Order: sequence, then C-alpha cells, then structure tokens
Amino acid sequence: MGDWGFLYEMNERGCSAEQIADAAGCGMAPWEELAVDWDESDLEREPDESVASSAPYRSRSGYPSNYREQTEIFEGLVELAERHFQNTGRYLQIWGELGEIFAEIHFGLCRHATHHAGSDGVIEGRRVEVKTISPEKLNARVTVKRQGDFEQLLIIRISRDFEFEGRMFERAQLNGQNAKVLRRSFDD
Repeated sequence: MGDWGFLYEMNERGCSAEQIADAAGCGMAPWEELAVDWDESDLEREPDESVASSAPYRSRSGYPSNYREQTEIFEGLVELAERHFQNTGRYLQIWGELGEIFAEIHFGLCRHATHHAGSDGVIEGRRVEVKTISPEKLNARVTVKRQGDFEQLLIIRISRDFEFEGRMFERAQLNGQNAKVLRRSFDD
C-alpha cells in the first residue's frame, strides 16, 4: 500500500464514510492523532500594512499580479463559493486556494511556483506551509508532513459563514516531531 493505504485500513476497521473523508482531507489516520496544546497569545497578528502595495509582483512563476487585484479576486471567489452553497447546499472544494490567497493578502505570503515541495511560500524571509480548515471539517486539527522544509505553519480556518481567520505557529510548536507527520490544532 502507498501513502494512502490507511484509508483502506479504515474501511476494513468499519470507519464511516465521513470519518474516511475527514482522514483523506488531512492525510492521516485517526489513530495517528496526538493531543495539541495552544496558547491563545501565540499568534495574534495584525495584517502587515506594508504588503498593501498596488505594485505588481510575481506570486507564482509566470503569473504577474498585484495586491489590489488579488484582493478583488479573493473577494469574488469567496462570494462565488457562498452563492454556490446557498444555491446547491454544497461547498465548492477550493479551500486550499482560498486559504493561500487569504495568506497572501493578510499575512504577506509570497507564494512559491506551483507544485514547489516543502513549503507554500515565504513570509518575512521565512518558509511557510499553509493549511486550510474548511467549514466541512469536524475538528480544528491539521497535519503536515515532517519532511517539508517549512519554518512556520499558518493555519487558516474558514467558518460556515465564510469568515476567515489565521494563526501562525513556529515549527517547534507542532506536535509529533519524531513522527512522519506534524500536528497542530487551531483552537487548543
């Protein structure tokens, strides 16, 4: 079995489809989870106003953009996702992209080229991995592969009302330093 073999094992153990989908979304089996401690004061950050430039920059290789346009795109995508949900009762599965765009706008993330391994981008010269918690997720835990070269983990949570919030963690604050995956909870 490959990296996703635990999904078959969950099915064999009698886990529900919802439990298997949640595990697939976070990339790990429930029996691999660890308790997480969270200090509320750890990551309360205000958006970096120096990022609010309208000067063009390259957020991805070959795709020039600017802060103002990226903000308009983000707002349009969120509005579209919300309208789709109101119309169909189903969520559009664009959470990761929305989380990364939110990180660009509110945390100053400068993203790597598409499919860059190890981290999603850089904030203030430090490599950052972004994980997004969707409104569908039943818990506030995220996992990330330990092998990544990131220095910080930025967790973006999207509420059922399409409200976004983010918290930054140092890599040393993540649980599971000796495991294949590192874990952290947005709430703890």
